[in-house]
Amino acid sequence: MGEKKKAYLIDMDGVLVFGTKPIPGAVEFIERLAAGGYKYLILTNNSAYTPLDLQHRLATAGIKVGLDRLYSSALATATFVQSQKPGGSAYVLGGTGLYQALTDVGYTLTDYNPDYVILGESRFHSYDRLIRAAQLISAGVPFLATNSDLTGPAEEGIIPACGAVAALLEKASGFRPYYIGKPNPLMMRLALRYLGEHSENAVMIGDNMHTDIRAGLESGLETVLVLTGVTRREDIEKFPYRPHRVVESLAELVP
Repeated sequence: MGEKKKAYLIDMDGVLVFGTKPIPGAVEFIERLAAGGYKYLILTNNSAYTPLDLQHRLATAGIKVGLDRLYSSALATATFVQSQKPGGSAYVLGGTGLYQALTDVGYTLTDYNPDYVILGESRFHSYDRLIRAAQLISAGVPFLATNSDLTGPAEEGIIPACGAVAALLEKASGFRPYYIGKPNPLMMRLALRYLGEHSENAVMIGDNMHTDIRAGLESGLETVLVLTGVTRREDIEKFPYRPHRVVESLAELVP
């Protein structure tokens, strides 16, 4: 009897694509997974986009995947709140991906007596909405954020990400959010459950030691660091934990 095929959780930015450009080896790696019948999910901490948006972005880079192969912190957040408080309500600051994920699980979006304040990625937070969020959190409404990333990459340079805006609300309200996305192992467990797989048979591939590799290790997955994103080889020594394997790019990986 042959060895069971591994399942793969693959970070998106810095591993498969940079902006709308494919990273060398990415197209071929996904094609090898598909041809070999491997289970895999492409993960992103960015909650702003719907699976359709992500699919289109990957297709533009020449990477063709089904919608069921995409999993974001927005989907993980919606799954989490629906398990905690089914059919609840939330005051939401974020992008279309987060709004759609929450309404898809039956959540009501409101600023009147919500069950949660949920913060996600967006370039379009209005100051009035940030004020309302701070007021609700200060009044005791539980505070969730899709991910703790402080900055995100953009062609014009870095941009403040969800974690930076969450820090503003935390300072204003005195309440720290519960972060759903990587490095919270919860994101990994929800992704594995979505795939119907176990951690001991799964591999996490990422470019970020803080999020991807830490989340993979804390969830009991094999970890592979690719050097096509935010981490240089010399950076690895600064961390108290190590990936199981380091490769220059996905071109070196054979599933």
